[in-house]
Amino acid sequence: MKLWKKILGVIVLILLVVLGWGVNYLFNYAIKAEKKDFISESVNPATSSNEVFKQWTFSKNAPQTVLQTSKDNLKLHATYFSQEQKDQETPKLAIVAHGYGGSSALMKEYTQMFYEMGYDVLLPDARGHGQSEGKYIGFGWPDRLDYVGWINQMVKKYNGNVEIVLYGVSMGGATVMMTAGEKLPENVKLIIEDCGYASVKSELSYQLKDMFHLPSFPLIPLTSIYTDLRVGYNFNEASSIKQLEKNKLPTLFIHGGKDTFVPTKDVYAVYNATKGPKELYIAKGAEHAKSYETNPEKYKKVVKEFIQKYLK
Repeated sequence: MKLWKKILGVIVLILLVVLGWGVNYLFNYAIKAEKKDFISESVNPATSSNEVFKQWTFSKNAPQTVLQTSKDNLKLHATYFSQEQKDQETPKLAIVAHGYGGSSALMKEYTQMFYEMGYDVLLPDARGHGQSEGKYIGFGWPDRLDYVGWINQMVKKYNGNVEIVLYGVSMGGATVMMTAGEKLPENVKLIIEDCGYASVKSELSYQLKDMFHLPSFPLIPLTSIYTDLRVGYNFNEASSIKQLEKNKLPTLFIHGGKDTFVPTKDVYAVYNATKGPKELYIAKGAEHAKSYETNPEKYKKVVKEFIQKYLK
């Protein structure tokens, strides 16, 4: 009997060691802000240097740096492109959110799209990305409060006279959806998200199965607890769906019809969750974050018509 107890104890100890290793591996793999081997563009401060932005010739004015200190004392960096000022009009501003492992310097096409529609554009580097501080990736959840900070800062910059569109791709899409559930000033008029996930829990569970052929239990719940202890948020609370249930702003949902990184089915969950006016555009044949690239003219047309419908 004592032998069986010893064997059982050894088995339990081995399982705990294996689970501990797995939790730490998943945390480092997904949450730590470092170069990721599973995405082509990865966390790299050099990609957000001002030299990159100076090459964006569509802007008549030189890019400006805007800084923010987050609630948890991270120095966050953003780049700002302004139009020629027209005193007789209410200025319009697009705040553009980049994806996981990327930076604002990778958002040229989207920035140009809004700039050519007459928008000033603010391009934040998410915490742990580009030139912003941070050792960990927030997947949009702590970032939503950073975006509330950017919004309030820009409203003050314009002396309260500005109309704001929030736009994001992939993790940036999730970020603006999560931001939509916060208390925002009336200056924020609408949301446009492209291929954002329904929740951090659902996305990491999907990736765990897709990449490693492992079930979500028990690694996802345990890593969620570990992330809460280390970083201050858990996967259950980080939900685009729950935030959109509080959203009444007009929202455009865009998703690639062949997205296998954030499954296309996710867009229906977030679309159904929002309480405000909404439209859905499925880009036929587009893979993850490729809806613009697959058909730029169609993409710009959909975005422009949505904005014109809700923002006069």
